Amino acid sequence: MSHGDESATDVPDAYRTLLERSEKLTNLQMASMVLGWDQRVMMPEGGTPARAKQLSTLSSLRHELLVDEEVGAWLDELDGADLTGAQAAVVRELRREYERSAEVPAELIERLTRHQSETQQVWQEAKAADDFERFAPALSELIDLQRERAAAIDPTESPYRTMYENGQPYLPLETVERVFEELREHLVPLIAEIDERGRELARPFEGHTYDEETQMALCEAALDLLGYDREHGRLDTAPHPFMSGNQFDARITTRFDESDPLGALGATVHEFGHATYQLGLRKEEYGNPLGSPRSSGVHESQSRFWENHVYRSREFWELFLPTVEEHFPQTEDVTVEEAYQAANRVYPDNLIRVEADELTYHLHIILRCEIDRAFVEGELDVAEIPEVWNDKMDEYLGVRPETDAAGCLQDTHWSAGFANFHGYTVGSVLAAQLDAAMREDLDVDGCIRDGEFAPLREWQAEHVHRHGQRYPTEELIEVATGEPLTAEYFLDYVDEKFADLYEL
Repeated sequence: MSHGDESATDVPDAYRTLLERSEKLTNLQMASMVLGWDQRVMMPEGGTPARAKQLSTLSSLRHELLVDEEVGAWLDELDGADLTGAQAAVVRELRREYERSAEVPAELIERLTRHQSETQQVWQEAKAADDFERFAPALSELIDLQRERAAAIDPTESPYRTMYENGQPYLPLETVERVFEELREHLVPLIAEIDERGRELARPFEGHTYDEETQMALCEAALDLLGYDREHGRLDTAPHPFMSGNQFDARITTRFDESDPLGALGATVHEFGHATYQLGLRKEEYGNPLGSPRSSGVHESQSRFWENHVYRSREFWELFLPTVEEHFPQTEDVTVEEAYQAANRVYPDNLIRVEADELTYHLHIILRCEIDRAFVEGELDVAEIPEVWNDKMDEYLGVRPETDAAGCLQDTHWSAGFANFHGYTVGSVLAAQLDAAMREDLDVDGCIRDGEFAPLREWQAEHVHRHGQRYPTEELIEVATGEPLTAEYFLDYVDEKFADLYEL
């Protein structure tokens, strides 16, 4: 047992047994994660029925181990015990998970997990066929199961808030909604000003074909440059890019468009950011909350830091453009400034969230959160989702998807749960706050220009990764940056960046 530099002497027996149970819970969760990765990356299409049962069994076993009467007794015994700060944090996190699970029936968890796995496959098929009606029954059943679970967790709370707190513990919904309102008020007029300014940024990569095999090689080269640990990770393709893993095995995926090499490259760097967080967690704390990531918003701060503040910087393109030219000779006349502009062009007519620019991205998130909430709270019927989605795209971005595959079927996330889109915007805001704090200690631009990415990874590991779940979310943000979560740094950053790009 290791909890950093804090003494582990005279540890109560209840604490030791609780840690042993925590490691078993983690192992079952990680086994499920590998099976989920395989389903989305390598599993043959016909494997879904068996895979759904496998995942269902693992989740049921994990749930039973978590809500066992012994766990409750150990937690009771440790209530008021003389523990170190790290030990108290472990107990706090395990108590929270236990209390949020104790009243949830095991058979509900089994049904929910099985249906989630089946829904993942149905989504892939529905998206490929551009057929929302194929997905609708599975989605309708899924929301019923999730509402049932939320009611079991806390029958006095709204299901949406309960679902939100699954992914964003210790960060009040009201705080996030305030940040969203600040962004809406600031970004909508900024995007309109950019549009009215009418300056066209360079599109030097358009008009060519970029084969997938060479794009994969280019993405691999980017990962090597950034310092991806090949002994503990790998790059594959998936219908929707994602990261899966822990501090020993953090795998990432991307996807390709033969007309646009930047899509796969940006997605790869984004997922690399997620992987750095997983790989930066303390290896000696694997199996307990101190070796686990804090929240989806903190996780997204890592991916958005590498995507927005590194990949989308001028300095990165000064460094990396020659590598692009080596892989695709058709780009040999592209200048650094053109490549930088292409990576940062604002285009509200883009339909796809994961391919959206840095500003309109958040309007994609806001409209999803609004639809998500209305659906969870029963104000929106499943059959109404495509039309409402398209209406909101028109309202916020001035564009209507011609297909559901490019509209409400574009993301896989509903297959996993609801009320979980906030993390993307929280992550972008926190990434800018972390970037500002990092610049107090490091010459970030110089490190990027010189290809010295280790100091950036090490700073994040020191200030964020190594803490795991030691601190509640709001406290972690203050520990890492010196102040509470604020949109100030993000808004200052985008104002300066896009005023320069668009000559505002």
